Amino acid sequence: MKRVSFIPTFLQAARTTGLRAWQTGRLFQRAVRTALDSVQEVLRAEVQKGNGQLVADFLTNKALPAARALLLERMASRLLIRLGLRGVLASSVVGWVLPFVVEHLVKVGHRTGLFEKIRENSTVTDTLRRLEELKQATWKALAPDHGTGAEVLPDDAEPPRQLPA
Repeated sequence: MKRVSFIPTFLQAARTTGLRAWQTGRLFQRAVRTALDSVQEVLRAEVQKGNGQLVADFLTNKALPAARALLLERMASRLLIRLGLRGVLASSVVGWVLPFVVEHLVKVGHRTGLFEKIRENSTVTDTLRRLEELKQATWKALAPDHGTGAEVLPDDAEPPRQLPA
């Protein structure tokens, strides 16, 4: 009886998968960045029209199904236009990127307490600023900057010390 070993096949598949993930990392980040921009653009447009309450309800999952579907359709169409892909590939990419981005947007919003701030402040300018903060926090969660130690300092902060040469 011959025994078949799956270990070498499994290791080769893992190496291949890791290589593909490494090669498509930039493409994934580009697709996610584009989706985040599309979502932000639709939400900003709704706030500027005076539908700030609709945006808050959408982000807290309290919006009516028809309004939610309409906003998601607008986001998907903007993303399709921005990606520049055609046909089934475009639909497929939008089908997995858009829900991923919206889910992370909602998670970050709940974690930072931004939704309560949006609900209590009804001015358009403040809501737009909060949406921009939400976008930046979501991007930081989706594409963290590991290993570089880069950070944004406030204007009045002391510059970091120079390392000896």
